[in-house]
Amino acid sequence: MTTAIPVKTEYEAIIGLETHCQLSTNTKIFSNSSTAFGAEPNTNIDPVCMGLPGVLPVLNAKVLEYAVKTGLALNCQIAKYSKFDRKQYFYPDLPKNYQISQYDLPIAEHGYLEIELVAADGDPIRKRIGITRLHMEEDAGKLVHAGSDRLSGSSYSLVDYNRAGVPLVEIVSEPDLRTGEEAAAYVQELRRIVRYLGVSDGNMQEGSLRCDVNISVRPLGQKEFGVKVEIKNMNSFSAIQKAIDYEIERQIAAIEAGERIIQETRLWEEGSQRTSSMRVKEGSSDYRYFPEPDLGPIQVSPEQLSTWKDELPELPAEKRHRYESELGLSAYDTGVLTEDKPVSEYFEKAIAAGANPKSAANWITQDIAAYLNKQKLTISEIKLSPTNLADVITRIENGKISNAQAKEKLVDLLNGVSPEEAFAGQELISDPSILGPIIDEIIAANAQQVEKYRNGNTNLKGFFVGQVLKKTNKRAEPKLTNQLVEQKLNE
Repeated sequence: MTTAIPVKTEYEAIIGLETHCQLSTNTKIFSNSSTAFGAEPNTNIDPVCMGLPGVLPVLNAKVLEYAVKTGLALNCQIAKYSKFDRKQYFYPDLPKNYQISQYDLPIAEHGYLEIELVAADGDPIRKRIGITRLHMEEDAGKLVHAGSDRLSGSSYSLVDYNRAGVPLVEIVSEPDLRTGEEAAAYVQELRRIVRYLGVSDGNMQEGSLRCDVNISVRPLGQKEFGVKVEIKNMNSFSAIQKAIDYEIERQIAAIEAGERIIQETRLWEEGSQRTSSMRVKEGSSDYRYFPEPDLGPIQVSPEQLSTWKDELPELPAEKRHRYESELGLSAYDTGVLTEDKPVSEYFEKAIAAGANPKSAANWITQDIAAYLNKQKLTISEIKLSPTNLADVITRIENGKISNAQAKEKLVDLLNGVSPEEAFAGQELISDPSILGPIIDEIIAANAQQVEKYRNGNTNLKGFFVGQVLKKTNKRAEPKLTNQLVEQKLNE
C-alpha cells in the first residue's frame, strides 16, 4: 500500500471512524429470523423485526457474547452495567420508526488497536489507535431504487426488510488517524480481529463491514479541531483511502479560498472519484434517545467475563510480534501469514510437523499463494496437508530432493499426491563415487569446452553441471555436483 502525500504540509487532517460490523449469528439480535445473506427479499422477517404491535424483543445471547469478546480483543473496558436505548430514526427501511441501539451506557469503552504501516526503508511503523466505544444495535433494512426518472435517476423504491434486525456492533475510534493510508490500515486490522474471533465474516462487499469517516483539517499547531465532515458507508479499503485523500485536498482548498466548511454528510462517488454533499449532518440530540422500555439492563458477571476472555484466540498483532521475535521472520512474511487465520493455522501446523519456519513461510507466501490466487482458492481448499508440506521441506533440507524438483511437483502435491508418490525413484544422487564417473565421462566428451574453461571462460562450469543434471534426470545433488565439476575441471 502506498503512502498518501498531503497536498499541503502546513495542514493536518483529523480522522475518526465509525465502523459497523455485522455479527455472524444464525438469527437476528431480538428475534429468531435467519440472518443468511442473499435470501429472496422479505423472506427473513418476523413480527419483531417488522415492528408489529404487541411484540417484544428478546436479546440474542450470542450477540452479547460476540460483542464482549470483540471489546476484549480491542482492549476495552467491559461495562458492569449497560442498557439499550431507542434512537428515533425515521426512514422507510426501518419498520419500527426507531432503532434499538446503545447510547450513554455502551457495552465496551476506552480501548485501542495497533496498526502497522511500512516506512520508506521497509521497516514497520506501529501506531496505537484509540477506541472510544463499542456498542450493540440492530441494522435497518435496504432500499432498492428502481425505474427511471429524468431528474432523480429512479421513479420508485422497493424495500427489503431481510436485513432489519440483523445484529451489529458499532466501533467508534478516537480521532487518532491522520491519513487515508492509516484509516485503511485500521479497518484492515479490525477486519482481521473479528475474523480471528469468528464473530464476523468481515465481507465488505456484502455489507458485513462498513464504515463512516469523520474528517476535518486544521493548520499544524492548532489545538482546536476544524469543522467535521462525515463520509458515509465506505465499503472497501481502497474507497476509504481515496475518499479521505480527496476530502483532505477539498477541505484545504476551500479553507485557502476563504470558503466556510460546513458540518455535513457526504458520499463517495466511485465513478468520478470524488465526494459529494448528501445532507447537513444531524446532531445526536436530533435522535431523541431514551432507554428502551422493552429490554432490561445488561450485567455481565465476573465469572462469565473471565470465561469469554479465556476463549479469545491469539490475535493478529500478537502473532506478528511472535513470528518476528521468536521465528525471525520478516515483517512482510508475518503480514502475509497472519492476514487470514486459516493461513496462520496452516503455517503453525507445518512448523509443528518439523518444517523450518523460514522455509515454510517462503513456500506458503510465494509458491502456494501464487497457486491459490491463480485458482481462486483458499488455503483450506488445497489437499497438501501441513504435515506433507513439512515432509517436502525436510526432504529438500536433507538433500533427498532439490528445490527445483519440489516446485515441479507442487501442483501434484497441492492436488493430493503424497510426497512418497511424487518423489518415488527421484531421490537425489549425493554419492561422489556415483557422480564422479558420470562427470569424467561428460568432461571426456566435451574436450573443446574443457579447453575454453581452462583458458579462462569459467562460466562454462554451468554447461557441465547442466549436462550432469541432464544425464541423471535432474537427480544429481546440485551443491555436490558443482563442487565435483569444479574440482575435476581444475585438475
